[in-house]
Amino acid sequence: MNKKDLRIVFMGTPDISAKTLESMILDGFNIVGVVAQMDKPVGRKKTLEKVPTKVVAEKYSIPVFQPYKIRKDFEFLKELKPDLILTLAYGQIVSQEILDIPTYGCLNLHGSLLPKYRGASPIQSALINNEKFTGVTLMRMIREMDAGEMYVKKVVEIEEDDNSTSLFNKIQVACFDIVKESLMDVINSSIKGEIQNENEVTFCSMIKKEQEKLDLNKSKEEIIGWVRGLSYEPGSYFLLDNLKIKILKAKVYNDLVTDEIGKIIKADKNGLIFQAINGQISILELQKEGKKVMDYKSFINGNQNLVGKRFY
Repeated sequence: MNKKDLRIVFMGTPDISAKTLESMILDGFNIVGVVAQMDKPVGRKKTLEKVPTKVVAEKYSIPVFQPYKIRKDFEFLKELKPDLILTLAYGQIVSQEILDIPTYGCLNLHGSLLPKYRGASPIQSALINNEKFTGVTLMRMIREMDAGEMYVKKVVEIEEDDNSTSLFNKIQVACFDIVKESLMDVINSSIKGEIQNENEVTFCSMIKKEQEKLDLNKSKEEIIGWVRGLSYEPGSYFLLDNLKIKILKAKVYNDLVTDEIGKIIKADKNGLIFQAINGQISILELQKEGKKVMDYKSFINGNQNLVGKRFY
């Protein structure tokens, strides 16, 4: 079996999936169908916008399917006669009936080094927990979430300046590297699966909207982790003067505790500093509600008398 003959149904929705999908198409993989989540309204005007994988599929005249609940609506998959279903951040649970359709079963590109971070937010969670490394695992899909045999892993270094946006880009590159270098070897049984060690399993759940608000009861390191994990989208925030202020880039300033938690203790050309529970944090980029992203100097210039005010 070669990649031009292997009939692949690709299941994925967001930008990371779309970039990998397009790379596979350009590399000669035979994508016979794309399954994505439904288009959703975006922005203040709630304009219906095509999901990223749909845009790519239509560009290359590949059929697109967007079932509301694929567990109930999957007969189209049988008609596509796939040899393989490959998923990457699809966003729905796949039933056993679907797993049984392809000749070679279903494989998933998961954005962590399994068995760590099974679940819906592995890339963000690695940042939130201030990990130094993460990666991608090509694994077999079974009924239990992210619990199947592992075939290939690729390690990705998390650098100090990485946030969710940059790490997603790194993970996407690693996803395609695995597909290009190893997918056919897995199909042709040159690479054998490895059972996950259940004693090493950790889980991560979908990040909820209420978790976007930063918690001043957390340590300075934890706050920085949440800032990195949610930047640039959706962005984590504090409230200041009853307005939402997204904190998009920040760093630990020192270990001093001299003022009330959340209090802004410096706002000048040298920094925008506030007090955390175990030290002080320097804010580098932020976004005031209804405004554009700006650096701390621009924010200070447009907002007077900040010192003494308190984030909450």
